[in-house]
Amino acid sequence: MVRIDPEFLVRQVTNSPRRWRGFARIAAVLATGCLGWGTWAEAVDNLACVMKPYMEVSIGAPVEGIIQTVHVERGDWVSKGQAVVTLEASVEKATVALAKAKAEAEATIKSTQAKMAFSARKLERATDLYHSNSIAKHELDEAQTEKVLAETAHLEAIEKKHIDELDWHRATAALNLRTIHSPLSGVVVDRLLSPGELAGKTPILKLAQINPLRIEVFAPLSLLGKVTPGMKADVSPEGNALTTYQAHVTVVNRVVDSASGTFGVRLEMPNPHNALPAGLACSVKFHAAR
Repeated sequence: MVRIDPEFLVRQVTNSPRRWRGFARIAAVLATGCLGWGTWAEAVDNLACVMKPYMEVSIGAPVEGIIQTVHVERGDWVSKGQAVVTLEASVEKATVALAKAKAEAEATIKSTQAKMAFSARKLERATDLYHSNSIAKHELDEAQTEKVLAETAHLEAIEKKHIDELDWHRATAALNLRTIHSPLSGVVVDRLLSPGELAGKTPILKLAQINPLRIEVFAPLSLLGKVTPGMKADVSPEGNALTTYQAHVTVVNRVVDSASGTFGVRLEMPNPHNALPAGLACSVKFHAAR
C-alpha cells in the first residue's frame, strides 16, 4: 500500500501559491481514510484559513435627505455610538423649537387655575347665600356649573400640555434621525457618498469590526465530528508564521461540500487594540482532543 506523508501534504498547502486547489486535493485524500485517528493531529497542522472581520455593515440613512457632513474618512477608527454622518436638518430644528415652546407654555394652565379658584370661592358664597335664603336655587346651580366648567377647562389645559410635550419628543426623534451613529467599534472600510449628495437607499459608509476576528477554515472530511465548538486552535497570520494567536471554534458547518470533500469551520480570535488587519491569509492548527 502506498504511504502518504502528512508533512508533505501540509507543505503543499502552506507553500503552494494555489493552496486552495492543493487543499482540496489533500481533503479528497484524507476523505478516503488514508489517515486515521492516530495521525489526525498531523493532518490538521497548518490548514489554510482566512481572517475576516467579525462584523461588516453598510450604513445608510433612515430618512431621505441631503448629506451635510461626513465626519469620517476611509481608514478612520470609529467607536460605537459615534456620530459619523449628519443630514441637513434646518426644518427639523425649527419644528423642535416650535414644539418645545408649546410644551413649555404655562399661561393656559395658570389661567385655568385662576378661574377654578374663583369659581370655588363663588360657589362657597352662593352656598352661604342660598342657606340664608338670599338667592334662588338656580343661582346656586349656576355657581356649581361654573366650578365644574372651570375644573374641566383646567383638565383640558393639562392634557394639551401633555400632548404638546409628546409632540416635542416626536419632533426631537425626527431630528435625531438626521444624525447617523456608528453601530459598532471598528474601521471605516469605504465612503460611498459625499456632502451634498442625496442620502436614501444607497449606503453612505461601510464599516468593519475587527476585534474579535473571524477565522474561516475549510476542514477535510476526516475531521468531521472531531472538530467541535469550543475547541482551541493556534492561528498563524501569513508572513508571520512564528507568531501564533489563540482562537476557539464557534461554528462547525454540518453541510459538506461534496466537490472538495470539505466542511466549513468558523473560529473567533481576540484582536486587542485592532493589531491585526482583516483579510489576511493564515494557517490554523487545532488542538488535539484529549
